[in-house]
Amino acid sequence: MTTYQEFIQQNEERDGVRFSWNMWPSSRLEATRLVVPLGCLYTPLKERPDLPPIQYDPVLCTRTACRAILNPLCQVDYRAKLWVCNFCFQRNSFPPQYAAISEQHQPPELIPQFSTIEYSIMRASCSPPIFLFVVDTCMDEDELSSLKESLQMSLSLLPPNALIGLITFGKMVQVHELCCEGCSKSYVFRGTKDLTAKQIQDMLGIGKYQQQQHPQQPMPPGGMRGPSQSVPPANKFLQPVHKCDMSLTDLLGELQRDPWPVPPGKRPLRSTGVVLSVAVGLLECTYPNTGARIMLFVGGPCSQGPGMVVNDDLKQPIRSHHDIEKDNCKYMKKAIKHYEGLALRAAANGHVIDMYSCALDQTGLHEMKYGPNYTGGHMVMGDSFSSTLFKQTFQRVFSKDTRGEFKMGFNGILEVKTSRELKISGALGPSISMNIKNGSVSDTEIGVGGTCQWKMCALNPNTTFALFFEVVSQHAAPIPQGGRGCIQFITQYQHLGGQKRVRVTTIARNWADSALNLHQISAGFDQEAAAVLMARMAVFRAEGDDGPDVLRWLDRMLIRLCQKFGEYNKEDSASFRFPENYSLYPQFMFHLRRSQFLQVFNNSPDETSFYRHMLLREDLTQSLIMIQPILYSYSFSGPPEPVLLDTSSIQADRILLMDTFFQLLIFHGETVAQWRSQRYQDLPEYQNFKQLLQAPVDDANEILQIRFPIPRYIDTEQGGSQARFLLSKVNPSQTHNNMYGWGQEGGAPVLTDDVSLQVFMDHLKKLAVSSTS
Repeated sequence: MTTYQEFIQQNEERDGVRFSWNMWPSSRLEATRLVVPLGCLYTPLKERPDLPPIQYDPVLCTRTACRAILNPLCQVDYRAKLWVCNFCFQRNSFPPQYAAISEQHQPPELIPQFSTIEYSIMRASCSPPIFLFVVDTCMDEDELSSLKESLQMSLSLLPPNALIGLITFGKMVQVHELCCEGCSKSYVFRGTKDLTAKQIQDMLGIGKYQQQQHPQQPMPPGGMRGPSQSVPPANKFLQPVHKCDMSLTDLLGELQRDPWPVPPGKRPLRSTGVVLSVAVGLLECTYPNTGARIMLFVGGPCSQGPGMVVNDDLKQPIRSHHDIEKDNCKYMKKAIKHYEGLALRAAANGHVIDMYSCALDQTGLHEMKYGPNYTGGHMVMGDSFSSTLFKQTFQRVFSKDTRGEFKMGFNGILEVKTSRELKISGALGPSISMNIKNGSVSDTEIGVGGTCQWKMCALNPNTTFALFFEVVSQHAAPIPQGGRGCIQFITQYQHLGGQKRVRVTTIARNWADSALNLHQISAGFDQEAAAVLMARMAVFRAEGDDGPDVLRWLDRMLIRLCQKFGEYNKEDSASFRFPENYSLYPQFMFHLRRSQFLQVFNNSPDETSFYRHMLLREDLTQSLIMIQPILYSYSFSGPPEPVLLDTSSIQADRILLMDTFFQLLIFHGETVAQWRSQRYQDLPEYQNFKQLLQAPVDDANEILQIRFPIPRYIDTEQGGSQARFLLSKVNPSQTHNNMYGWGQEGGAPVLTDDVSLQVFMDHLKKLAVSSTS
């Protein structure tokens, strides 16, 4: 008999699914009493090298309102060649090509280990992917030349049939032609005037390439979309890489800084709002509903025209959280409206907006975040285009998997089907709603609701969605015991190789009556998935509500969960006990409350937008590292080991490696730092010390090899200025208030008035056992 922990692990490896509850309550009232909503984290493109390549269309249920796909949970009558849909119970005949199936000879989609399966639709050909570089020229020569090198390097990483385009901008916007030999030619737009897609189409003289696809009909009755035209005729602004890589390399090499003079005390005039509008319009006119990436590289804030976030006077600093709180942001609301409108237009056409922002000050990501958030694009934030952080991150965008295929999918649609006892409340992730309602859509919304389909313009193997469900049955007529509820996730997307793929995951869980079997439901609680789902809900709320309100909501939910599932005597906090599979949950909530996702102090609005963007798209493991960083200790007393994220772990004779997802920090204790400064590691008799210093560096490099985006790498020591990154994250069990207490083992006191985890837990237990709260 496998334990729940093994069951959860197997499901994640096989299907990329983690549910907050693995036994489902049998009525709506019971579900709300569980406090943490019934939801799951789903990674549609989770890497599965063992999946068989299936080169035929999936078999669909014949009921028009259902259209679920054949899966291992269906009942099959092999003699009559019939299958019963497990969602609507319709009896369906197998198509003629399934005539030879039998219990011994099953097609892969009926084998239980393939509850997740991927179909390649061979007859639906897609046009090649499109990459449109949008480059800011208002930056220093060194910065611009580093960026040009990275762009030239990327041309060799793109698939040769991909189409590529180039737009540069400063005070003016220039759309470059790529097919002219000898002389370079570009169309110039004013940086202060917004243009509609129709105006851009007329000015550039481009026509629409008609693809026989309709964005609002994801799966017409009778199967997949019909065959579309072969490769389209490219226009002069978007050319195949293999044709124009030489001329584009030369064109990038010749790019100059924006020639417009910048008076002293002024910012350069930068037309980011207009250039995005031109880029979105260009793709909208030429390749609607086709996989494309707009890759925007910016080195400063938009300072003129629509979408400006600050004026050109350096005396006026760009807005801070304090200004937003006081409603003292002259340009913010108009800019948000502009960029959100562009993001919705791009997302509706399946186009991705990536943002690479490298500057020492803010560049306006707070206003522009809707592009990456709605389209699933990358948001990368660094100090400089010459840093390894940017260069390696950008290179990693084009990385390949073990089969040599690019790790990116385009123009995807995620559809969710549920059995009749469940309804879909909503989703949180890098997507927009397709506003397609049916009987399985709930009226209660969590996140982006009111639909059973979401558009995801870009997907990679880590892109993860949070989906929330509602139990329909009333308390008076609960679902009978012994039954199972089913959910099917259908993800259609355009593969970079050119064909269309459909990934189908079908899962089921048992129903339990919480009045009789609360212990069964309780045993199926997945505290890690629950913590990440609650963190996503909190971040989604924080975008609209005040910070303190979100913290109060989190605290209330945590207290209610303790009251429901803790074991205690009334009014006796010393008697409080939590089941083992809940024991880490309060700790996750403690670190989430202190994290940069909910505490905006000491962060700019751009940084907060970047951090929240990452939490809303990464998978469970990475999200947990963001919420509660991992700390490893290296010392002479034994092999490296994980230690508590606590001040008591900071010892003079230890080296610590902290991974916060966004930073990798190596911290040398006081004694180790002194030995290092006296260069003991260079003496032959201290080889073991040299190895000790090298061990965390090697482990950090392993993490750097796989992480996207590349984390900031920090090497510091006790008392160093950058030790603040570690001190701000550890649980402050020793502070200046209690550092002279009795019998305290070593550790570094932190100067803070924040409460420690111990105090937090004491208060939580008091409130949980109190009859008034």
